[in-house]
Amino acid sequence: MPEHPSKVRTAEFKAPAYNKSAASDVKPHRSLFERLTALISPEPESRAELLEVLQDAHERNLIDADALSMIEGVFQVSDLCARDIMVPRSQMDVIDISKPIAEWMPYVISTAHSRFPAVEGNRDKVVGVLLAKDLLRYYFDEEFDVRDMLRPAVFIPESKRLNVLLRDFRANRNHIAMVVDEYGGVDGIITIEDVLEQIVGDIEDEYDFDEEEDNILPIGTGAHGDRWRVKGLTEISQFNEVIGSHFSDEDVDTIGGLVANHLARVPHKGDKFLIGHTSFEVLRADPRQVHVLLVERMPQEALPGEDEAG
Repeated sequence: MPEHPSKVRTAEFKAPAYNKSAASDVKPHRSLFERLTALISPEPESRAELLEVLQDAHERNLIDADALSMIEGVFQVSDLCARDIMVPRSQMDVIDISKPIAEWMPYVISTAHSRFPAVEGNRDKVVGVLLAKDLLRYYFDEEFDVRDMLRPAVFIPESKRLNVLLRDFRANRNHIAMVVDEYGGVDGIITIEDVLEQIVGDIEDEYDFDEEEDNILPIGTGAHGDRWRVKGLTEISQFNEVIGSHFSDEDVDTIGGLVANHLARVPHKGDKFLIGHTSFEVLRADPRQVHVLLVERMPQEALPGEDEAG
């Protein structure tokens, strides 16, 4: 005998109400990944497409600029290797333990690093890493021997990927590594802070000072004129004053922004180009910004008020 029609209608009416309630219970528990995925239609098939989706989410105020920058930094870290961000051998702050402590102790105090590669005679002979805090014993222990204070140095090839290096740093609780070339020579140094800065941006500590005199350093004369080593974050007004140029700061504030605008892209290490009567070479850069430039002022001076970036 068929069911009474009213019972069937009642069942049909209650089922949607139950499903709606169940769905409302599940929705708040979706993970961030699931919610981000829900925004993607169709699903991205490459990293570039995924970044486009994330950039679109930023434009729609779904994620803020800092979150987008860190996500992009995570992707970039997997593409970079130690040679791309290491501090070059010539710029390493080291101590030579073959010399008396009194000779290099003022250098340790002035640079204010927490760790120093310890060398013996030359920069290729790294014998360990000295923690600055261990030097406190020097003032209280008459039999202090700096060699007893050294921690083992970690050596890595310059081709080591940063994502792998970061995992090793965390696993081994290590903060610093020596970068070596294929012949075993020391090519530079890299720290866990250097890697993290590729993701979160510059990390300043209590010993990082904004001293403008360090932004532009004279390094002698080149083929055409005086040369300077210039930080990318140097303000254009300071650059003009020191170099004698007349670049406009209406569109950008820093010399790194100026060269990026000129090239219409992020400068790469090794890029060489002229802007007006000034020659630029990129010495250090990462996928997001230029860090250090070699600048040479050409003999012909620009006229006062001339917009050399134009």
